[in-house]
Amino acid sequence: MFQENTFGTQQGGATASLWLADSLKHASRRAAAPLDWRARLRDWAEDVELVPDLGQRVGSLTWFRGLATCFGLCATALYLSPGFQPVPGAPGPLMTQPQFDEVRSQMITPLALGADSGHRMGSTDAVQPLRQTPERPQIELNAQIGGSDTLSRALSRAGVSAGDVATVNALVGGDLTGGAKAGTRLDIILGRRASRDRPRPLDHLAFRARLDLGVEINRIGGALQIKRIPIRVDDTPLRIQGVVGDSVYNSARAAGAPPKAVQAFLRVIAQQMDLGSIHAGDRYDIVTEFRRAETGDVEVGDLLYAGLRRARGKSIDMLKWTTGGRTEWFEASGVGERRGVLAQPVSGRISSGYGQRRHPILGYTRMHAGVDFAARYGSPIYAVTDGTVSYAGRHGGHGNYVRLEHGGGLATGYAHMSRIAAVSGQRVRRGQVIGYVGSTGLSTGPHLHYELYRNGRTVNPLSVTFTTTAQLAGRDLANFRARLAQIKGLRPGLRESFAQKAPIAAAAGT
Repeated sequence: MFQENTFGTQQGGATASLWLADSLKHASRRAAAPLDWRARLRDWAEDVELVPDLGQRVGSLTWFRGLATCFGLCATALYLSPGFQPVPGAPGPLMTQPQFDEVRSQMITPLALGADSGHRMGSTDAVQPLRQTPERPQIELNAQIGGSDTLSRALSRAGVSAGDVATVNALVGGDLTGGAKAGTRLDIILGRRASRDRPRPLDHLAFRARLDLGVEINRIGGALQIKRIPIRVDDTPLRIQGVVGDSVYNSARAAGAPPKAVQAFLRVIAQQMDLGSIHAGDRYDIVTEFRRAETGDVEVGDLLYAGLRRARGKSIDMLKWTTGGRTEWFEASGVGERRGVLAQPVSGRISSGYGQRRHPILGYTRMHAGVDFAARYGSPIYAVTDGTVSYAGRHGGHGNYVRLEHGGGLATGYAHMSRIAAVSGQRVRRGQVIGYVGSTGLSTGPHLHYELYRNGRTVNPLSVTFTTTAQLAGRDLANFRARLAQIKGLRPGLRESFAQKAPIAAAAGT
């Protein structure tokens, strides 16, 4: 009891102390500014607490007073609001019927309704129906020759009559060596026809027959006549030199070498060395046939020279040369050489090697005289090197079988083909397709059984290397070295423009 009274006395003393401090504070304010009504109003507002926080002291008299103040303010705002009634405005001017027809004739709606506006399309008594639609005096067309197309078919599709097509072929037959090139644009003008049951006559035809020749055919005096327009062409080969960076292909392409030339360059170099041994810092040298017309059109031909200067190892100089009616690549010394392990005849993995094994069908162990390559059905089979087809057909357990003779006692065999793409006596080149993977004969699934023969006996195909050489001599060797010196004397890059050099002899045209 004594403790409780003491606590109550202490609490009452603290409250009295707070009341006394608050009274002294307000008295000091009134004494400091007795005439400042703004300060007195602020002090009154703080004492009364006109806008209390409704999140605190919920349920107290101060809270209910604040709630009433909030509702009062909301009601006052709604009462004083201007409302949501539409604002009146002046109506737009009304169009007369003729004005409406004029505007409607320019809209899309009449087109959807059959053009029934009546102002522009409507007929009157002054309109008389035509007996037939008028003929256009000329029709101008642009056509293009497709990849497997011909000039005759392109003209026929454009509406040229069969007689005019035959006349055009007779006029330009000698100018189109190998037929019209795919992508050639044809500018055609068809004239007025004599009657509706006859095709329009060809009045004008213009196209590029060759890089060095343009052709125009016009109807003069009722007959088609040809005009040949020679175009100057620079036949100087294109030479590209540079330093190998991350790869030969990317470096050469960045230097401006055509993709066709770079791919041919890599194939030639791959016959002499492993492409993986080419390192950054080696220098490549590419010379390719290149024809540039004065109109800006270009044609990229075959690769002529492939050179590689290596920082470490033997450098390579290969020149394309024709001797004895056959075109081959020769080294700078005049020796044509291709060496290395026999190429893989099909794209696939080795599933069975050369030697003794248990036959999967016959069930006993016997000699496996070749190498099996597991490949997808129908995959192309390639000749591993140049040769002559000595046999092509059905061959016992081999199924469909092809045998190639390569000279020097070497021969290769390809078995279990689904289809043969070579005939006996045919001369094939390295990489040429001679058949397709199958499962004919004694076979449990699609694969290629590949054999190599030396003097009639089978040997392990993976253990044999070969070297073929051709040596130039005499006048042929002298001409070869002169051509090599001429190629190496070319300046890298394109020659100067046509306007800055002597005219180049244009192709003759009559």
